[in-house]
Amino acid sequence: MPRHDDRAIDQLRPVRIQRGFVKTAAASVLIEAGNTMVLCTASLERTLPPWRKPRKEGDIALGWVTAEYNMLPGSTTPRKQRDRSKVDGRTTEIQRLIGRCLRAVVDFAALGENTITIDCDVLQADGGTRTASITGGFIALADVIYQLALPRPVLLDTVAAISVGVVNGASVLDLDYQEDSTAEVDMNVVMTGSGKFIEVQGTAEGSPFSEEVLQQLLAVGKSGIRELTELQRESLGVAWPATASAS
Repeated sequence: MPRHDDRAIDQLRPVRIQRGFVKTAAASVLIEAGNTMVLCTASLERTLPPWRKPRKEGDIALGWVTAEYNMLPGSTTPRKQRDRSKVDGRTTEIQRLIGRCLRAVVDFAALGENTITIDCDVLQADGGTRTASITGGFIALADVIYQLALPRPVLLDTVAAISVGVVNGASVLDLDYQEDSTAEVDMNVVMTGSGKFIEVQGTAEGSPFSEEVLQQLLAVGKSGIRELTELQRESLGVAWPATASAS
């Protein structure tokens, strides 16, 4: 099946990753997937939210990782209204997803009395903003943890995410907006570098789909995750995390 941009069905859009994109955050990453652009920044606080602090003397301090997501007004056409007094339901869902996925690979005892906030701001949207946020957000998270130079590995594994879907009857990888808006099945896959699933979100946009199609989509998603994990590794260089599972 020819795709409108001539990609193979299992081919990622061109991915570009630039660490240190801004100098004001502890770590930052500009990640581009085709025409989608997301700025992921990591902020570090040497404290914990009140509800997360040890309740009594002798309790172990468990660190915390959270995330926020936002689409800037100029990221879409027509202009997206800026979230001022209330965050909309879609934004809330996506930032919870990003936080859950990143926390799935964190050893909070090893992180100690530190809070890391990952902010994902969409500069330009052309499909796959949440998956790009997770993939880029992990790079920012690993970068700031590397700078902390803690005595024990904090990260249990790596995390990347990609969209898959059924378009014109074929199971394809990394949907842009044109494909996503006409897909028969739309799915997001989040996996660790070791090949374990963190989250799978899939929906039939019309007719139900079979288990065979589900397995095809997961296989295509796995191949994309492997590529993204390698790109993360290349981007982080010496900051590539030593994981607790490998220690």
